[in-house]
Amino acid sequence: MHKFLLVFVLAAGPTAAQIGPDFMRPTTTVPGQYKGGAIWRESKPLDHLPKGTWWRVFNDEKLNGLVVRATSENQQLKAAIARFDQARATAHVARSNFFPSLSALPVPSFQGTSANMPSAFDLGGLRYKGASYDVPLDFSYEVDLWGKVRREVESARDGAAAAQFAIHTLHLGIQADVATHYYSIRSLDSELQTVRAAIGWRKQAYNIAAARVKAGAGSELERAQAETEVATAEAEVSAIQTQRDQLENAIAILTGANAVDFKISASPLGEKTPPRVPAGVPSDLLERRPDVAEAERALASACAKIGVAKAAFFPSIKLIGNGGQLSGDLTNLFETASQRWVIGPSINIPIFAGGKRRGSLERVRAEYDEGLAMYRQAILGAFVEVENSLAAIRNLSIEQEAVNRATASAQKAAEIAKTRYEAGTSPYLDVIEANRTLLVTQRVAVRLSGQRLVASISLIKALGGGWEVATPAPLPEVTADPEAKSLTPDSNATILGKVKNLFRKGTP
Repeated sequence: MHKFLLVFVLAAGPTAAQIGPDFMRPTTTVPGQYKGGAIWRESKPLDHLPKGTWWRVFNDEKLNGLVVRATSENQQLKAAIARFDQARATAHVARSNFFPSLSALPVPSFQGTSANMPSAFDLGGLRYKGASYDVPLDFSYEVDLWGKVRREVESARDGAAAAQFAIHTLHLGIQADVATHYYSIRSLDSELQTVRAAIGWRKQAYNIAAARVKAGAGSELERAQAETEVATAEAEVSAIQTQRDQLENAIAILTGANAVDFKISASPLGEKTPPRVPAGVPSDLLERRPDVAEAERALASACAKIGVAKAAFFPSIKLIGNGGQLSGDLTNLFETASQRWVIGPSINIPIFAGGKRRGSLERVRAEYDEGLAMYRQAILGAFVEVENSLAAIRNLSIEQEAVNRATASAQKAAEIAKTRYEAGTSPYLDVIEANRTLLVTQRVAVRLSGQRLVASISLIKALGGGWEVATPAPLPEVTADPEAKSLTPDSNATILGKVKNLFRKGTP
């Protein structure tokens, strides 16, 4: 009998059927090329391709340090890694169902039986009162006839893979946010530099107007107008500084720093230009997008759940056994005569559950349909993000050239207006209008410089992070929180370790 059960268990695993659909990547219809002319291929997430240290193309050591700090200290990233650890542990739990479970529950007791208890024979008033030593071993193993356990493991494994790529999605987003906020700050620094320079020459204009009034060659209106221009520019400084402070605080959060102690020193953009996008961006770089890979893994996990739900309609067989040593005397507890055991199959045949199994199947099918829609949405979103970024880079470059020409013309007009005013051939209003126009064009020019850098960052993010293929990207290395419970030594997983852990102060 024992040999028959052993042979049955060993033979059932590899020969059992596997119910439910096998996952196949959905077909995707893609455009033939970008609007800008770049060639497309069908999008397939290539998990092994790296994301790379793409931010280094900007050659900014301060940015490099901020991105590295955000990787090691960002709390959202730490939470995402913890979610991945949870999903991976869930996969381990699901895999454990491939193996039988065996447990021991020793029960030493002192008991007294009833002389009047029901019995197949007359007890004659006999009863037992004394010690009982029971050392049972419980055995349980579910035969995976229909592939239910395999589908559960498949679903959990794909769920863990989805959680892993969710980390890369978040990581890339954090990197892009740090770079975006950083260059937005640098753009504001340039704008502050421009406005403060405008305050300087507006004060000079005010001094000239005041001197003309004192000399009797000017009017109080001109001096009041000049003073208004100075005050207006000073107010603009405060408004720009408010924006800068908010962006600085946003970077503080991304880098896991306290905003009170976090500071980025001012440094205007100067002549910095965005990195050059390689001609004919390969379509396979879009396939590196972690959100597309995440959506695909989630879809595969939902597909495997359909097999689990379908297996519930079929009978299941579980091998159960119970045995051990039972005696009323500790001295002969482990003798052969004290042995007891029972072993046999337990067969569960589904007959009626009030529609529970049907409802479960409909639910997981709907989950798959939801995942399918999210997968297609991820593909469409990728197309849009790349196209928007390419269009922004192209259009901002054209706009920058036009604004640069406008700035040069405004500078010349301001100089002419100042000369004519000082010569007494033009009213002061011409100087005001010319200077206002110059300041507007200068501020637009520095804003566009920052926007072009941000657009380049958006394109890199849309392409999945960088253009160069190097080595496979590992999970981000974050700084461990000293109070994190996952730092508990592995020895605690053993029985002895758990016993020791009970006496450690402050450990739940």
